[in-house]
Amino acid sequence: FEIEAKEEQAIKQAAAVAAPTLVRTETVGGLDRVGQILTGTGPTTGVIVSADGYIISSAFNFASRPSSILVTLSDGRRLAAAQVATDRLKRLILRKVEAENSPVPTAAPAASFHVGQWSIALGKTLDEAPSLSVGIVSALNRIWGKAIQTDAKISPVNYGGALVDIEGRVLGILVPLSPQATGEVAGVEWYDSGIGFAIPLVDVFAALERLKQGKDLVGGLMGITSKGQDIYEGQPTIDRVRYGSPAHQAGLKEGDIVTEIDGHPVSRQAQLKHALGSRYAGEKVVVKVKRGNETLSRELTLVDKLVPYESAYLGILPARDATTAAAQPGVGIRYVFADSPAAIAGLDRGQRILKFNDTEVASSSVLVDLVSRLRPTDRARLSISDGGQTRDVEVTLGHLPTSVATDLRPAPILPREKELADKELKTGRFSDKMPAHDHEFWAYVPEDYNPEFKYSLLVWLHPGGDTMEAQILKAWQTLCDERGIILVSPKAGQIAGWIPDEAEFVKETVEQFLAKYSIDRARVAIQGYGGSVPFTYQVAFKHRQFFRGISLVGAPIPAPPPDNEPDFRTQFYLLVGENDPAQRNVDLSARAVTEFRYPVTLATIPGAGHKYPTSVVLGEMATWIDSLDRI
Repeated sequence: FEIEAKEEQAIKQAAAVAAPTLVRTETVGGLDRVGQILTGTGPTTGVIVSADGYIISSAFNFASRPSSILVTLSDGRRLAAAQVATDRLKRLILRKVEAENSPVPTAAPAASFHVGQWSIALGKTLDEAPSLSVGIVSALNRIWGKAIQTDAKISPVNYGGALVDIEGRVLGILVPLSPQATGEVAGVEWYDSGIGFAIPLVDVFAALERLKQGKDLVGGLMGITSKGQDIYEGQPTIDRVRYGSPAHQAGLKEGDIVTEIDGHPVSRQAQLKHALGSRYAGEKVVVKVKRGNETLSRELTLVDKLVPYESAYLGILPARDATTAAAQPGVGIRYVFADSPAAIAGLDRGQRILKFNDTEVASSSVLVDLVSRLRPTDRARLSISDGGQTRDVEVTLGHLPTSVATDLRPAPILPREKELADKELKTGRFSDKMPAHDHEFWAYVPEDYNPEFKYSLLVWLHPGGDTMEAQILKAWQTLCDERGIILVSPKAGQIAGWIPDEAEFVKETVEQFLAKYSIDRARVAIQGYGGSVPFTYQVAFKHRQFFRGISLVGAPIPAPPPDNEPDFRTQFYLLVGENDPAQRNVDLSARAVTEFRYPVTLATIPGAGHKYPTSVVLGEMATWIDSLDRI
């Protein structure tokens, strides 16, 4: 008991040392919801970082964008606070009150950090005395080098507060963080889980003068991607260098192997992410790469954003041979888009592309990858097989068009000649449940489904209050039969609408259909209507590895999209009635997303209000889905 009493006394003394530097913050006004998260209205915590009244806190505490902020200091004074700047990389916000000679905490030096040491989380929201949660430092350099990890209870009660050591020195500022997501509320789902994060106060002090100047700090980007998906085993070999990026301007090339960042050896992709994960835009880094037998050193300045990626466009649809057909060299041409680079160069249906810039083309995915590495207006040389003759063709690549090829005929799917090998595989209209979820879905698979051919997949997410099952089946059944589209409609757990956690159910439903049916992953689309559009958009980008097409009906794109990425080839189709109240916002959102260089098709139904269209209008959308594999 004597040891426990001494530990308790030491913890209280440590908290007492740091307590005068904590402030209580109250906000007035602002948003009720950020994304899918309801914002709190109670007090939050901040830490004084400068004697002249500068206060640092978690950006989460101000995600609601309050109209005014009041701060209560440890001496009881209640002052208005002005926002100065935000550290968007580390999710911190700097504010200022008019108070001189404010107490400033002592920062624990980075050399003193070690796994297993005491860590005490302090917040000042409920009482005059700070709340205490005791744990240990469980890991260092987490979230790609940004944060200390603790198993003390971290939650909105102490976000923005201090994590202190047993001497009362401040280890860091408590913030919600996530290794994947980067939004304003990313990481909040881990509260009270035994996994909490703090940005080292020594790092806050290092960036403080820049924040005081009123300029937001953002993460620095080099502009490269690495080959391979395993970041812990994969060598940091450059796969792509983004046009106009610092890496591009420094002369880095595809195939270079990154070996050092600022003198620190790098042998895996994860080490490269750690080396750059806590660096700000505007900072200089020295990168060493191995190119063949040479080692090159390049200094570059990180930037806050890259030139939006835009794929080059050839202007063909690849032929869809039966999976049992004899293999042929190259990629066959199913269709040549009018006025496209391919059409101008004289390419025609039935020909086969054997090489692209001297690289053999073994499949359509190889051709997609080769084209995606070039930019519009770049030139390329193709080797074409035409009626037994081979010839070379020069093309000037173009921009992906926004129009739909209305003369595109459905690709032929021959009737199956034998019964399906899987006797339990369902066709026609049917309903079922996912094994791991108490959720239902319904689906339509063309009755003459032939697994020797690849089908498109359309995932329909209904609006709150109505699954619209009969209406959707009537609108899409004939189009599915004609175009070879499988339709699946997961149902929300509550008819009132979708909740964020149900994104996993949708994902697993898609995975099940991809596993059971013969589906072309290049032709998977997701669609929402009206009130389901925000959830549809969330699912589409949270699990963007599945969806090549995003179709939104009767509602605008709800938020700016993430960067366009060459590995995902996302395309948009927006449909709205001419007299729909959402029409103007749909039009504006289409223009906004185009700035990110996503291809966006915007279709307006003349004379229509807010209603889901009939099959007559949906014909163009079905053709769009059928051509998502365009190159």
